Amino acid sequence: MNGADVLCSTLLASGIDTCFANPGTSEMHFVAALDQRPEMRCVLGLFEGVVTGAADGYARMTDRPAATLLHTGPGLANGLANLHNARRAETAMVNIVGDHASTHLQYDAPLTTDIEGLARPMSHWVGRIGGAASLQRDTEAAIAAARSGAGQVATLILPADAAWSDARFDETAGPILPAAATSAPAEEIEAAARAIHRAGPRCLLLLGGRALRAAPLAEAARIARATGAGVLSETSNARCEHGRGRHAPARVPYLVDVAVERLAGYDTVILIGARAPVAFFGFPDRPHVPTRPDAEILPLAGRGADLAATLAQLREALGIPATAPLPARDDSPVACPEGALDTTTLPAAVAHALPENAILCDESISMGFPFALLAARCAPHDHLQLTGGAIGIGPALAAGAAIACPDRPVLSLQADGSAFYTVQGLWTQAREGLNVVTVILSNRKYQSLYGELHRLGRNAPGTNARAMLDLDNPAVDWPALARGFGVGGSRVERAEDLAAAITRAFRAGGPHLIEAVL
Repeated sequence: MNGADVLCSTLLASGIDTCFANPGTSEMHFVAALDQRPEMRCVLGLFEGVVTGAADGYARMTDRPAATLLHTGPGLANGLANLHNARRAETAMVNIVGDHASTHLQYDAPLTTDIEGLARPMSHWVGRIGGAASLQRDTEAAIAAARSGAGQVATLILPADAAWSDARFDETAGPILPAAATSAPAEEIEAAARAIHRAGPRCLLLLGGRALRAAPLAEAARIARATGAGVLSETSNARCEHGRGRHAPARVPYLVDVAVERLAGYDTVILIGARAPVAFFGFPDRPHVPTRPDAEILPLAGRGADLAATLAQLREALGIPATAPLPARDDSPVACPEGALDTTTLPAAVAHALPENAILCDESISMGFPFALLAARCAPHDHLQLTGGAIGIGPALAAGAAIACPDRPVLSLQADGSAFYTVQGLWTQAREGLNVVTVILSNRKYQSLYGELHRLGRNAPGTNARAMLDLDNPAVDWPALARGFGVGGSRVERAEDLAAAITRAFRAGGPHLIEAVL
């Protein structure tokens, strides 16, 4: 047994049985070890951003980490944007990054890089295996870090000589499991209850993380109905259980001016699994935070806490029974729209056609909030968003979610501009036979950036601005591109045809891409 065998055994012993990979020469001993362990599912991504994005989608849906396998510093660098998104989502992930043999680093071979320096900004934890003798212990430390709190991105550097050297696996060591989450301290729950009693409708519960699962959402809804307090979620969320019969709240608006208006009526903001709101970007004439300057921000429970228990205890402290009525809601299904696709009809067509128990991977960018207005009336689904703002996660996120939940349909709502970043994810969807339907929102431009220019007063962009923001010269043939990756492709221009195409694609099974021309 060599170090690579021990690494594989250590991962499997802690329930990490899926590895998203794009390996190179330095990792061949680990590849050979994985080849001897069929219980480890290995999934190839043709670009490292697909690897890290897929691991993110997998972990969001399983609540346990996957491993990634990346080739030295440049391979890690290719995956950093989606590691940034995973870090913001607090996704549990163990990245294995191969490196030169420790005895070879002194020669400064072409792939020699500062892997630790590259990894640190996008990881919660970074470590290097000291040698074959410490390999199991170092791997266990990485797994423990990944399973800490709500979840963390852990990056473990594997020198080639640690992988090829003789090593021993200690089978008496137990699996590395997450620590039990605890609710907020009783005195903090009492303080939050007093704040709600004091402020009533001027108090906001801001939810994030696992507070956006169905049970804690119902607790927050009962509190809101009984006290008049408001409930919102963060602007970008890793996973929200949404749709008919659930009580997912609206999100803090993305545009800072709209967010300021939305939050103006709240004297107190209680954070439950959420961060305090901030503007997505800084502007010379707008505030950095959308809450009122005099608003009290009251952190109650971080993402790693037991948020369901915290909300239940807050309800009890307010004297609200567990059987208290929930707010009335409109659960009427969204009717199928007709006509040309636009910012009204396209979200409605998707909402109408979304299957029961679907996973919606949302990188729709400028179309996201129009869809969000209809999400509560969709069939019950899990909603996965772009969490860190680094575009190019959708095809990969959808692949990882589909591997995590092979019995569930996955709809990828995907802006065309950001789809180009990880379009190789379509190939992984085809190779793995995944039940993913991708809807490309084909306006052939970076529409959100045109919106930003408009807010600067530039209503007639010139030649240089259009050269940087338009995607229509040449226009990409998305159905042909999908077919080139082994994915079925079609194109629609009307809302009723989009709804029918989504339904037809899910009935057929396997991956399919629909270009929705706006």
